Amino acid sequence: MADSRSSVEGVFILDPLHAQRLHQACPELEDWPRSWHVEPADILNGQQIVQVLMPFLLHLLHLLDQRLAKATFRRHRDNLWMLGGELIRCRYDDDELAKPHVKDALRQLTRDDGGPLMWPRITESEQDSLDATCRKLNRFFRESANPDPSD
Repeated sequence: MADSRSSVEGVFILDPLHAQRLHQACPELEDWPRSWHVEPADILNGQQIVQVLMPFLLHLLHLLDQRLAKATFRRHRDNLWMLGGELIRCRYDDDELAKPHVKDALRQLTRDDGGPLMWPRITESEQDSLDATCRKLNRFFRESANPDPSD
């Protein structure tokens, strides 16, 4: 995939074409931080979460171009929204998640075996779906941190 973005001081900047595609695929993305917030300060953390998730969402769009089912994309998108909200909630309950940068906190929530156990409880199939998204996100973070030198 051609590089569609750049990063300036931790802010993920998209070129106009990819920004438009992302907006079409995730029209509420800009509203996610407000939907997650408990206190006004959470909005900034929510914006940082969205910034961290944008490269993964673009990766999913790339997979959509390579025959990823639209329903699968939507399921991952919706799970990412749920994960962001859970991170905001967890930062109130867990001092260890409140301290690190949101990317590090997301890495702590997403593991090789899945994601956080959601509260309030979701169905087993919804939890399985979230776990699949979290495993994919975890793998994306690892591969992004250690790119294959043969690429």
